[in-house]
Formats: sequence, C-alpha cells, structure tokens
Amino acid sequence: MANFTTHIAIGTVVSGALATLTLAADVVAPQNLVAVTLAGALGSVLPDIDLKDSRPSRAMFAGLAIFASFAVLFNAATHYSIAELWLLWLGTLLLVRYGLHTIFHRMAVHRGIWHSILAAVFCAVATAIVFRHLLGKPEGVSWLAAAFMFVGYITHLTLDEIYSVDVMDTRIKSSFGTALKLFDRRHLYASAGMAAATALAIMLSPQTSTFVHGLSSHDMWSGLEQRLLPTGKWFGVIEGPHFASRKPVAGEGMTTGSIAAQPATSQPASGTGAAADHSAAQQARGGAGEATTPLPASQTPAAVSAPAVAPAAVTGGPSGSASP
Repeated sequence: MANFTTHIAIGTVVSGALATLTLAADVVAPQNLVAVTLAGALGSVLPDIDLKDSRPSRAMFAGLAIFASFAVLFNAATHYSIAELWLLWLGTLLLVRYGLHTIFHRMAVHRGIWHSILAAVFCAVATAIVFRHLLGKPEGVSWLAAAFMFVGYITHLTLDEIYSVDVMDTRIKSSFGTALKLFDRRHLYASAGMAAATALAIMLSPQTSTFVHGLSSHDMWSGLEQRLLPTGKWFGVIEGPHFASRKPVAGEGMTTGSIAAQPATSQPASGTGAAADHSAAQQARGGAGEATTPLPASQTPAAVSAPAVAPAAVTGGPSGSASP
C-alpha cells in the first residue's frame, strides 16, 4: 500500500487540478474554493482512518474531540458552574479522542468497509451536509466539496490497488482487490451498516438541483474547452502552435450559488421595439399617431381648410339690411 506521504502528495495534485478547472469556469468564489480543495485533500487520506496508528485516524479523532468538547461547553454554559464546565469539556474531549477512537478500531478492519466505493459515497454526502448545515455554504458549493471529497477518496483507493502490483518482481500482492471495491464482502454487517448510514445521509443532504444543472451546462464545458490551451504564446514568451481563436460563449453556464449572477441587459421585445420605433418615426414626421395633447379646434385640419362663412342671424328671419 502507498504510504501517507504518497497519498497526501497525489491527493493534493489531483485536488489542485480540479481547483484549476473550477477557477477557470468561474463558478465559485475564491474563499470557498480553498475549503473545497481542502475537502479533496482530506478525502485522499481518509480511507486510512481504519488503521489505528495512522496519522489520518489520530488527526480525525483529535479534531472530532475538539469539536464535540466545545459544542458541549457552549450548550451547557448557562447551566453549570465554571468547575463543572471544565469537567464537562475535558471529559468530552478525552471520551471522544480516546474512548470513541478505541471502540471504533475494535470494530473496524483495515482494508474493510472504509476501503470501498460505498464509504466514498457516504463521506461525500456527509461532506455536503457539513458544508451546508454547519459551515453555511450554498448548496452548489456544498455538493462541489462533496465531489472533491469523492474524487480524493477514489484516488486513495486507486493508489492502494496500484501499489498492490509489484512491477519489479512482476507479481500481484495478496492485497490486490481489497481497496477499490464496491463494498466489503468479508464483513457484510459492516457493509449493511454503511449502506444504512449512507441512506440516512442522503435523506439529510441539501438539494442537488443547482449543482446538477450547472454540471450539465453545455456553455460551461464549451468555455473550458476554449480556455484549455493558449491561442498565442505560452506565458506571452514561448511561441507555440496556433490554435483556434477563443470565442465568447453565450449562456448562463454553471453556477453554485457562490457568485452572484450578473444582471442581464434588458432588451425590448421585438414586437414592442418595432411598435415603439414606428410610433417615434410617425411623431418625427408629424404623422397621425396618437397625440398626447389634442390641438385646439381652431388649428384642426378641418378648421384650417374650410372657407369662412358668415353666420346667419338667429332672430328667426332674414336680416333687414339684406337685399331682396
């Protein structure tokens, strides 16, 4: 099997490559991208949690003990005295760090259920829950961190399988096939427990619609393809082969809820715009469009074109001055 240094080195490289693609796609804020990348690096060493004296096991239970002890302290702060709070904090810290650690490793088997794809799915979904409900990250960012965790986890299992093949002596070690597996066939009770925990985690997980919609965006993948290679000199210095010019890709692309969407420029509908242009043209030419202020009766076309006629007397008979 690969050692801790190899796992963390390869896991960091894989997470860094994924982070570069995510940054190029411009779908997550930089401050969130750091936490997402760390999730991938953590996933690359997490399967060795079932090894009692491994660094991932000690680090995880130490971190879990610190988190649990302070959670108990803050929740009980107004109910007990200072001395009692000290005892609660210290007792929780020791119980989780050493008690839970011992119980876990009495039940866990190295290269057992934690070295399986089922465990990778569980850890990925659990990561989404932590990012959403404990860290308050958007749903898209939470599932992006889950994806990084899953890839890092699978990277660890793949490295273990690669190291199970002795290339120099051209032989396959007995550990081959014990890392990258769907579930643990040797300990079915452990596999059943992991399956139940995964199902419960899925029920508590955030919505996936934002992440799935963004991941299936054709515009995002087209944009990444356009940015994959430089169109001119590499780093502005080295002349390389000329590739197709980069074209802007229209569309909404992928979104994780981390970066606010840019407001779209309002465009009038084609029919409304044509009607408005036609109305403006009529007003400019003095046409017979709808006027906002009616003209006086004396200035209407009928009043201007009609000849002047003397009004007749309204006394009921002809005027006395008129000739017979």
